[in-house]
Amino acid sequence: MRVLTSRYWNRLWRRIFPLLALVSLAAMPVGHAAEPPLIMGVFPRFNASETTTRYAPLADHLSERLRRKVTLVTARDFETFWRGVEEQRYDIVHYNQYHYIRSAKTYQVIAHNKEFGKSTIAGALYVRKDSGITSLAQLRGRTIMFGGGEDAMIGYIAPVYMMLQAGLKKEEFAARFAVNPVNSVIGVHRRQADAAGAGDAAIGQAAVKSAINTDELTVLAVSDQLLHLPWAVRRSMAAVLRESIQSVLLELEAGDAGRKVLQSAGLTGIGKAEDKDYDPHRKMVRAVTGTLIPQ
Repeated sequence: MRVLTSRYWNRLWRRIFPLLALVSLAAMPVGHAAEPPLIMGVFPRFNASETTTRYAPLADHLSERLRRKVTLVTARDFETFWRGVEEQRYDIVHYNQYHYIRSAKTYQVIAHNKEFGKSTIAGALYVRKDSGITSLAQLRGRTIMFGGGEDAMIGYIAPVYMMLQAGLKKEEFAARFAVNPVNSVIGVHRRQADAAGAGDAAIGQAAVKSAINTDELTVLAVSDQLLHLPWAVRRSMAAVLRESIQSVLLELEAGDAGRKVLQSAGLTGIGKAEDKDYDPHRKMVRAVTGTLIPQ
């Protein structure tokens, strides 16, 4: 039997070690093994199951393009989601315009949704055609059903801003809240309120048209167009990573794989955005809430 000396083992190790190192590197996932996953938070515009269905493909696409794991996190309600924003649990976050301007000191906007081929959305007030209401002033003493809570930029803040601009005061109308803008429009059709606050495209949505005869409703007022729902990242994020994330989002429209991701999310594209784009929203928020919003 041959005895292998330590000298022999040393020579053998020097030959084998470079090969083992190459094998180890090949087995590692692309990207730095020590880098933790990026957490992507999406506000509960939909329930957790639908949010996952819509946005998991985007998280997977970002993971592939960034060569770093991106984990989608859903929240059961707005309170839970907002706590995550305040505690900066999310590296990437998708929320409404009011959420962004409240968190602008810790998050930096990089992009915005395009929905139904548009980069903007407006708040609107809807009434029944047979209501006799033809002006905002006639909403004094009436009941308004808003789509969402008091933090809903399009379903509440923009419609209330129009009413304030018309000379009404908050105490001069009764506010009720539907779960979402679709339900508020359906509610006014069913005479559960005198007017509904929602987005300017709400009346054309399939969920509305399948539930009611939209020909029996009319638009009372429409706000200025506002840039759509934002995407933001933590301000402490490295510039190179921030720009990479932005680039991946903006390029989704350019290829088949990206368009499938957009289709899954119910979007027609994602465009570039910066903080000043949300100054018109800030103006409305200040008027409606009476509070100063961080810039």
